[in-house]
Amino acid sequence: MRQEVALRLVRLVDQDRPEISFTFEDRAMTARQGDTLLTAILAGDGAFLRESEFGDGHRAGFCLMGACQDCRVVLEGSGRVRACTTLLQPGMRVRRA
Repeated sequence: MRQEVALRLVRLVDQDRPEISFTFEDRAMTARQGDTLLTAILAGDGAFLRESEFGDGHRAGFCLMGACQDCRVVLEGSGRVRACTTLLQPGMRVRRA
C-alpha cells in the first residue's frame, strides 16, 4: 500500500508553461516545461526522493544547487544524475537511486 505524503513543493507561479509528461517510479506524472527533475518530482503527487537514513522521514534533496549527492536519481538511458540540475524532458523515465 502506498503511503500518502504531503506535497513538498507547491507551484505559485509559471502556471502557463506547457505541461510535460514523464514517469517517476513507474507512475505517470506531469510537470512544466523548464522544470528540473527535482521540481517536477517534488511538485507532483506527494513524491519524494528517498527515505532518510537518520530518521523516519522522507528526503527531498539538500543543497538544491548541484553541490551534494542528496538528490541523485536514475534516469533511464543516462544512469545516475542530480535531479536539481537536470532539466525535465518529455518522456523521461526516472526512479529513485
